[in-house]
Amino acid sequence: MAKIFLRFIGKLYDNFEEIFCALTMGIMVACLMIQVGVRWTTGAGMAWTEELSRYAFIWTVFIGAALVAKHGSHVRISAQFMLMPIKVRLAFRFFTDLMWVGFNLYFAWLSWQVISGGLAFPEYSPVLGIVRGYVEMIIPLGFVLMSWRILEGYLRRWRQGNLTELVEQVH
Repeated sequence: MAKIFLRFIGKLYDNFEEIFCALTMGIMVACLMIQVGVRWTTGAGMAWTEELSRYAFIWTVFIGAALVAKHGSHVRISAQFMLMPIKVRLAFRFFTDLMWVGFNLYFAWLSWQVISGGLAFPEYSPVLGIVRGYVEMIIPLGFVLMSWRILEGYLRRWRQGNLTELVEQVH
């Protein structure tokens, strides 16, 4: 029983971004479909569907960025490095990813500073009445998760002994 539970938790961890993005995209699409249907039948909109779909979109974008980082699919310009030896390419890749993680963590810290002020003096969303700081919490969380997935990719490849595959593939 414990093995099944641990396997489930492992699958959940490995596929967190995919599951989360599918759920928030589903919420967003459902809200927009409801909105279109209600506007079509009554001629008037429903404000809560617009607000909820907007928040779902924001969360999808930030978790989706972590998903792309996890798969190493962010847009990068790497053609200039292809003529260099693999170790040099890997050093450049490591350096640029380190800069990226540094930027992410700095931006997460800055956004947390702003959001913590918003939590101390809460501003409520106009329709749903949600504290906007909770909605905006995805910004630092998304940047931290993106940084973790970048570092985790290095750690996994290093443990497997195939770190050079980061620069051998053409994305």
